[in-house]
Amino acid sequence: MDKNKDEIITMVHGSGGSATGRLIREIFARDFDNQVLSAMEDAALVEGHERLAVTTDSFVVDPLEFPGGDIGRLAVCGTVNDLLMRGARPRYLTCGYILEEGLPVDTLARISHSMADAATEAGVKIVAGDTKVIQGSGGLYINTSGVGFVDPGLDISAGRARPGDAIIVSGTMGDHHAAILGQRLDLTTSIVSDCAPLGAMVMALLEAGIPVHSLRDITRGGLATVCKELAEASGQEFILEDRLIPVRASVRDFCGLLGLDYLYMGNEGKLLAILPGQYAGQALALIRSCPYGKDAAVIGQVAEPRPGDEGSLTLVTSLGGRRRLSVMSGEGLPRIC
Repeated sequence: MDKNKDEIITMVHGSGGSATGRLIREIFARDFDNQVLSAMEDAALVEGHERLAVTTDSFVVDPLEFPGGDIGRLAVCGTVNDLLMRGARPRYLTCGYILEEGLPVDTLARISHSMADAATEAGVKIVAGDTKVIQGSGGLYINTSGVGFVDPGLDISAGRARPGDAIIVSGTMGDHHAAILGQRLDLTTSIVSDCAPLGAMVMALLEAGIPVHSLRDITRGGLATVCKELAEASGQEFILEDRLIPVRASVRDFCGLLGLDYLYMGNEGKLLAILPGQYAGQALALIRSCPYGKDAAVIGQVAEPRPGDEGSLTLVTSLGGRRRLSVMSGEGLPRIC
């Protein structure tokens, strides 16, 4: 795309004419090329399966490119990870780009190429897409839908946590949120986003026969919000130990500087796994052996609730105190996905 280095998106790129065709040929068709997409039909025909998991998401992150990723990689990872949290094997994505006038074409090309690389890493094909151009100031938004296949008999869902279950996180908290906020505030830090597809660790757990009860990716709202939602869905009490929760020193310092709580800061490449306590050691070893899982830790357990404590979330502090946590209240600025 060097010949388009100084080109920007204009309304003509959304007209459906030659400029639209060139944009599709030189960026999207090149990056996302596969047998299904290259047919350029109005709908994609793909191989099916008995049980499907389907998800959709929209991505509006600012800035478009940030330390450790960009909106294209984010769109793939966010969609694929949502499928994985139901135990699905991700297979297909659709992708809709909404481009604002003034967006540099070489920025679009970088993001498209990054999205293609992320899809390859995640083992999915982008089989259908759409592009629209609107008036604006150079922004870019992406909508995706994902389809994955679920093995017969597999039931991973929010309400299945049971007393005695272990609570495992696959790595450090708050990395993506801190990377985005630091970029927006023009702060110089070493923090990079953890944006990543989590297929390897989920499939490792399932293929080892570990009876996983619940999975969640820890995105908007952070660890506390995710745990509280799972506690409420299952009617159990979740107990976390602060000293066991992995957080990078740079993120702790970042939180201290800005008065933030890492428990409510989002990630884009971390999961929470709820599974029987007797499998915790095996599960932890498997996750740590996978890409993006080296900092995994058991951070707490599910307990039988006392009357009135159904659906509660408790944090045991480093001093031994107990702190009740709820879902995030208010708006968790900035937008991280």
